[in-house]
Amino acid sequence: MELRDLEKVDTSNMFREYDRWPELAIESFEKKFEKFDTKDIDHIVVAGMGGSGSIGDTISSILSKKDIHVSNVKGYLLPKTVDSKTLIIATSVSGNTSEILSILNNAKKTDAKIIGFSSGGKLESFCKNNDIFFQNIPMIHSPRVSYTSFLYSILNVLEEILPINQNDIHESISSLKNTRKNIFSQNLNIDNKSLELANFIKNIVCIFYPAGLQAPAIRFKNSLQENTKIFAMTEDVIESCHNGIVSWNKKSEVTPILLQGKDDYFKTTERWKIIEKFFQEKEIKYKVIRSLEGSILSKITNLIYLLDYSSIYRAVLNDVDPSPVDSIDFIKERL
Repeated sequence: MELRDLEKVDTSNMFREYDRWPELAIESFEKKFEKFDTKDIDHIVVAGMGGSGSIGDTISSILSKKDIHVSNVKGYLLPKTVDSKTLIIATSVSGNTSEILSILNNAKKTDAKIIGFSSGGKLESFCKNNDIFFQNIPMIHSPRVSYTSFLYSILNVLEEILPINQNDIHESISSLKNTRKNIFSQNLNIDNKSLELANFIKNIVCIFYPAGLQAPAIRFKNSLQENTKIFAMTEDVIESCHNGIVSWNKKSEVTPILLQGKDDYFKTTERWKIIEKFFQEKEIKYKVIRSLEGSILSKITNLIYLLDYSSIYRAVLNDVDPSPVDSIDFIKERL
């Protein structure tokens, strides 16, 4: 693959925005936003769909080991556990996501604290008309490409509430810079890990993941579906050993990709070894993608960076423009 191939097939130059991800993260976290601060929060509800939902998945994973309950909502309804000690974070990059507008409407009927993030649209109007704290964040290309700008803007605005170490945030941005050196469009060489993965991917992908890396697994599935326009599915590595693994008794066109954490729980590491041995004995080709070392934020954001870029490369290899999502537009126009 050469740069001219990217420029020819990726007609809106999505890849160039991915090349800017580290800078977008820095700018977003250092921007002078008004801070949102509130006391006595013991439950956070993160509501978002599609590319916006990836942000919720990430925040849920980051907070999974903290002393705070997190509900990740992808739909129309709030959990019954919402009360005055709940913070509802409603995110829609476009600002017009019907599910999130429904969440906001329901949220207004509760005692919860509410904050909205979007690039404008109906969500901004709703928040301003209902005296809800709102932060406008510009969309970069599309909701899925806006991941770093929205994530680090939210971490910025909610800095006083979210129990996330500042060092972890700066470490994650530094790691994004290092990851870019390997995977970006100016390094289309044999050592490019995203391009290597793209060359491995074929027709249908099954992504295995441990509990802590669910966010990048779901995001990778979504990116393959939206950018590459191929079928993809996810499997929790532990749960799959009780059911899904049976599907691999005979050969198929499905390609397994194993997302492994550098410090996975020792029983999970044991399971990875067994599954790899199983695939080897069945002569099933698979690919292992390991997270880097560091905080959970660094692991997730850098995996998403590497995996997203591989979906763009695979799209270009398939001569498919990664940007259009006509099927999504078909559904939204009829809602």
